[in-house]
Amino acid sequence: MPDGTPTRSVDFRREHLTVADLESVDVIFHLAGIAHQEAKPADYDLVNHRAVIALAKTAEAAGVQCFVFLSSVKAMGLGDSEAVRTETDCTDPVDDYGLSKWNAEVELNREFSGSSMRVCILRPALVYAQNAKANLALLSRMVDKGLPRPPELGARSMISRKDLCALMLSVALEKQLHVRTFIATDGEAYSTRRIYDAMREARAMGPGVSWSPLWAWRLACGLFDLLRSTPDSTWNKLFAVELYSNKAAIEGTQWRPSESLESTLRATGGVL
Repeated sequence: MPDGTPTRSVDFRREHLTVADLESVDVIFHLAGIAHQEAKPADYDLVNHRAVIALAKTAEAAGVQCFVFLSSVKAMGLGDSEAVRTETDCTDPVDDYGLSKWNAEVELNREFSGSSMRVCILRPALVYAQNAKANLALLSRMVDKGLPRPPELGARSMISRKDLCALMLSVALEKQLHVRTFIATDGEAYSTRRIYDAMREARAMGPGVSWSPLWAWRLACGLFDLLRSTPDSTWNKLFAVELYSNKAAIEGTQWRPSESLESTLRATGGVL
């Protein structure tokens, strides 16, 4: 529907669309996938990789002009330094989610490099918006509960949902006939302290209290990991450096990011 209301729901673990389903479709924006949950490796591969390729092949057969696949920077694996990474700065993915996205990217490049259907792979960094989930939602709740001001460590790239949607529309209008890959960020570097300060400022909560030494933060992160029984490091989530360049997207399209986390928080009253 023109307003975005879905007209049909499809579980890609069990069924696929047909050529007839895609008649008169000009552009496909493929956002479906398994994320932010524990799933079996086979399910990640089935939905985030194999179902993507199956849909792309059906789209090509149906005469779809452009296929936009939303991958992730997680497909790029971990960086081997704290430098800003570009599209080619990839290592082996470290989890099943990232691996499934990477495998989908590799096969899209292999299968459609000579296709008349344009294919664009977008790798968004962490997306912020109202009703955000995952790590941003957790940090938001911790700020409300009185989390002390974090130390000035680490930095990560992010992008607003509005800017990501604008980039998706922009790449759909590009006319190049090969597979293209763009990282999607707003061009800023966000430390956990910057995110914390922005949340408190937008909520008129004041600057917060800085009292905990680094050893206390490390201890608290370690205890949190033990309580949650998770292999993921809370310290790394809060204070690692994960920076990505949006230069290729800016130079290769008409798109320009228009928002920052601070402007988004001001617009939402500090609510994520």
